[in-house]
Amino acid sequence: MKTKTKSFKTKLWIYFALFTAFIFVILWLLQTVFLQSLYNGMLISDTKKAAEEIIASSTKPDIERKIDSIAHQKSLLVMIAEADGTIIYSSDEFKGIHNRNKPDGSIPEPKSEAPAKMPVPESDGISAKEPIHGTDNPARGNDYRSLPGDYNDMLDLLSDSDDSTAEKTTDDYYIFGAYIDYNGYDDSVVLYISTPIDATGASVTILQRILFIVTIISLIAGFVLSWFIAKKFSKPVARLSDKAEKLGEKDYSAGYEKSFCSELDSLSDTLDRTNEKLIVSKDFQMQLLSNVSHDLRTPLTMIKGYAEMIRDISWEDSEAMKEDVQVIIKEADRLNALVNEILEYSELQTNDRHQAFESFDLSMLVKGAADRFEKLSLPENITIEKDIEPEVFILGDSELIERALYNLMDNAVRHTGNGKKIRVGLKGLQEKIMIEVQDFGEGIPASEIDHIWDRYYTSRQRKGKGVSGLGLAIVQQIVGIHNGKCYAQSKESEGCTFCLEFNR
Repeated sequence: MKTKTKSFKTKLWIYFALFTAFIFVILWLLQTVFLQSLYNGMLISDTKKAAEEIIASSTKPDIERKIDSIAHQKSLLVMIAEADGTIIYSSDEFKGIHNRNKPDGSIPEPKSEAPAKMPVPESDGISAKEPIHGTDNPARGNDYRSLPGDYNDMLDLLSDSDDSTAEKTTDDYYIFGAYIDYNGYDDSVVLYISTPIDATGASVTILQRILFIVTIISLIAGFVLSWFIAKKFSKPVARLSDKAEKLGEKDYSAGYEKSFCSELDSLSDTLDRTNEKLIVSKDFQMQLLSNVSHDLRTPLTMIKGYAEMIRDISWEDSEAMKEDVQVIIKEADRLNALVNEILEYSELQTNDRHQAFESFDLSMLVKGAADRFEKLSLPENITIEKDIEPEVFILGDSELIERALYNLMDNAVRHTGNGKKIRVGLKGLQEKIMIEVQDFGEGIPASEIDHIWDRYYTSRQRKGKGVSGLGLAIVQQIVGIHNGKCYAQSKESEGCTFCLEFNR
C-alpha cells in the first residue's frame, strides 16, 4: 500500500485533484465573498469615467443627448442644476431608452414625455425634495424629476473641495458631484450623478446555490478526469522504469513507444545509449578476464618467484640479489604499465569526450611530441626524422591525439630494428589531415596487417614486444572518437608506416 501511495500515478492524481479543488475555492470566494466589493469597485470606476465624459462635453450643443446616452448605458441618475437648486436637466436609465443611437450613428432629439420613476438616494432619513424653483421650465419641458434629498449635502462637500469635485458612498448608493461649465450658462452649475451599489445583494444567494451544485458536479468530473490524465502520464513513465531495470541485460528491449512527449523520448534514447555502453563495458570486462589474466599472472609469478629466490638463495650473494631485484622492478613496471593501459582503454570506451573538442595547432603538437620523444630515445641512439607541415589546425582533443601519437612513436621505436631511425610526418591536404609514423624495421606480414589494431594482439601474437597489446587499440579508439580512420602500410624487412587520417 505504501508503494501505491507514493507511485507517480497516485501523486499526479492527487496534485491534479488539489489543483481542481483550489481553482473552485478561488471561484467560490470571488463569486460569493468578494463579488459585492468587486462589483462596487468597478461600478464606481465606471461612474467616474461617465462623469469625465459629461464634463468633457458639457459645453457642446448636444450635451443633453450625451447625458441621456450615458445615463441609459450606465444605469445612472444624472442631474444638472444651478447652485440654488433650479434643475436645468435630468436623465436616468429609463429616459435614455428612446435616445439610443440611430443606425447611422446619430443621436435623435430627446422626447419630452415623462419617464418612469427611478429610486433616488436619501440622506439622513430625508426624503427626496421638490426643486426649489419648481420644474415648470418652458424652455426645456416639465419632465425633470425632483432633486434628491442629499443634494444639499453634496453642495456642502463641493464647497469644501479643492478641485470642484466630490464623492460620497453610502450602503446603498455612490454619488458623484462637480461644478462644471454648461452649454448656454455663464456661471458654473452642479453635476450630480448617483447609482445604486447594492444590486448584487439579491443575486448572491442565488449564485451561492447554483455555484454549490456546479462545484460538486465539477469536482467529481475533475477528480475523474485527473485520474485518467494521471494514468495516461504514468503509463510511459512506468514503461521507462521497466526499461531502465533491464539495462545491460541480454533480453533488453525498447519496450517504449515514442511520440508521447519529447522529454520522455529523449530519456528513452539516453537509456538506449546507456545500455550500449553497459554492454560494451561488460564485453570489455569479459575480454579483460579472458585475455589479460595471463598477462597479469606472468609478471606476478615472476615477481613472486624472484622474491623467493632472494629470500632463499641470493640474499647472501649481493650481485645475484641485485640482478633478481632488477627483474622484480622490471616486471613491476611492466605490470604497472599493463594496468594503466587497461584503465585508459576502458575510460576511452565508456566516456564521451566530444564536448572537450577545440581548435588547436596540430603542427606544434606533433613537433613538440617528436622533440620530447627524441630526447627520451637518446640513450638508445634512435634518430627521429621530422617532416611536419606548419600551421595545420584541427578541431579535437589535443591530449588524446598526443596520446595516440606517443603510442605510435613508442611502437615504432620498439620495432625499428637495427635501423635506429623513425620518421614522423604531418600533411594538411585539401579535405584531410594526415599523421604518419614510420619505422624501418622488420615490417608486418600481410596476413597480420588487418589484426594489428585488435586488442591484446601484440602480447599474444607478436612475441610479447608490447606491454598489453592495447597500444594500437587505444590509438584506434582515439581516432574513432575524432571521426577519423587509421591504417598501416608495410612490406616485410622494409618497415611499416602507420597513418592517422582526420577530416578538416
